[in-house]
Amino acid sequence: MNYRHAFHAGNFADVLKHIVLVRVLLHLRTKEAAFRVIETHSGAGRYDLQSDASGRTEEWREGIARLLAQPLGARVDEIIEPYLALIREGNPRTELTGYPGSPAIALALTRPQDRLVFYERHPEEFAALAAIVGHGKRARAVEGDGWLALKAELPPPERRGLVLVDPPFEDAGEFIRLSDGLAEAHRRWATGNYLLWYPVKDVRATEAFVHRVAKLGISKLLRIELAIGTPSPNQALVACGMLAVNPPWTLEADLKAVLPALARALGRKGAGKCRLEWLVQ
Repeated sequence: MNYRHAFHAGNFADVLKHIVLVRVLLHLRTKEAAFRVIETHSGAGRYDLQSDASGRTEEWREGIARLLAQPLGARVDEIIEPYLALIREGNPRTELTGYPGSPAIALALTRPQDRLVFYERHPEEFAALAAIVGHGKRARAVEGDGWLALKAELPPPERRGLVLVDPPFEDAGEFIRLSDGLAEAHRRWATGNYLLWYPVKDVRATEAFVHRVAKLGISKLLRIELAIGTPSPNQALVACGMLAVNPPWTLEADLKAVLPALARALGRKGAGKCRLEWLVQ
């Protein structure tokens, strides 16, 4: 329970995760019916890039700062503009000082009829999250183990929505918990949209996890990965991925355009790579 996302806010992994998150939320909004957003490991909700934590690593300089500094082409810029617009709204001056976490993004892109639930167990992170979420009817913050949300919150009354699972991967066996958690959640709510984030450091461990998930018998399972360098168990994170369950039909085409552009823009000395494939279709 020592993980603090402020050290990594706005890095390349956040860029990937939040671009995908925004595309899914915008698709859910195309229907008038209400939907629900459930996040299992929410963090503080918003981050000060001038804080001591962010200043120690400055990972955001290789992520969101680099992305804002260069156009990626008309098609890609159009796809990621809703995401970048949220960044600019939170930074009205020319200097980049803040970054929205996924709770802030979800709050901004949902409507009055939609409902949101955010879990966070770190006391200080939860306090910051609760201050952002507030105590209204539309959204609530829960101080507790986010893995429990996959049982307690599913299926939601709205029967439409998104579950974002973004664990800190502090503990051994987190890949197993992620695949087992998805199996349980999908059993309870097979029609929901799910986004599962994971780090890529030990490539063999990642492949074993992906293979395990592919054998769960879940249809419509899209693998999304981005690397800005060559991953290694003994170095800082340079590659990550997401599994999208029941992704919007538009997501694959969007990411076919976006991922190569992100790999070129964010890759270190031309080492950027990406991967997009159906595990089960």
